Amino acid sequence: MKSITKEARLTGLMYLAVIVCAGFSQGYVRANLFIPGDAVATATNIMENSGLFRLGLVSDLIAFILDAVISVMFYQMLKPYGKTLALISSSLRLLAHPAIGAINLLNHYMAIDVLTGMEMMTGFEVVEIQTLSLWFMNAHRYGYLLAGGFFGVHCLLLGIQLSKSRLVPVFFGVAMMIAGVGYLMETFGDFLFPGNEEWLAWVVGLSAALGEVELTLYLLIKGVKKSNLKTENQ
Repeated sequence: MKSITKEARLTGLMYLAVIVCAGFSQGYVRANLFIPGDAVATATNIMENSGLFRLGLVSDLIAFILDAVISVMFYQMLKPYGKTLALISSSLRLLAHPAIGAINLLNHYMAIDVLTGMEMMTGFEVVEIQTLSLWFMNAHRYGYLLAGGFFGVHCLLLGIQLSKSRLVPVFFGVAMMIAGVGYLMETFGDFLFPGNEEWLAWVVGLSAALGEVELTLYLLIKGVKKSNLKTENQ
């Protein structure tokens, strides 16, 4: 029991690191440097803050590596309460960020690479290179949304698992399901109903704060409810 509680707290610690890293890269770096529809301003911001822009990429990569470990930790924690559902849920998390999200970082990197490697693009005008950089930033945003679709379903299933297992208070399971709905609303809403990106981003931010942040803090501080622990022979 002590081992499972320690693993839950370790999961909470890693989840907190993911939230901090992803919040920094998406909520600070790209939010301040990427100006939608303005290629010149975006390119200028990236070049004037190239170190910060690269740090945002590294921060995301750290988050995605940790997310791969968290996927396995959640599977180990929840498989006694439904092995198939735990496997599906963890697989979707692995696909969302460690797979799709990590590959999508190529778009983030190419946005600065085309600007710093202009001598290799002699056939392009400066404004065309800046437009290409903005195109890569747009591609990254869409890739982020695609990953969010997988992550949203993961959050829904994770919420169901947590509620059934009673390893944590039911509130946190319900909150994770709400977070999952928020991610899915943004992904499908942005693709199907353009022009609603701003308020959908608020929906994701608030639902993630309600679900992911609070679950993270509970795991970090409390671990799991020992009275509901199950063991499974390996």
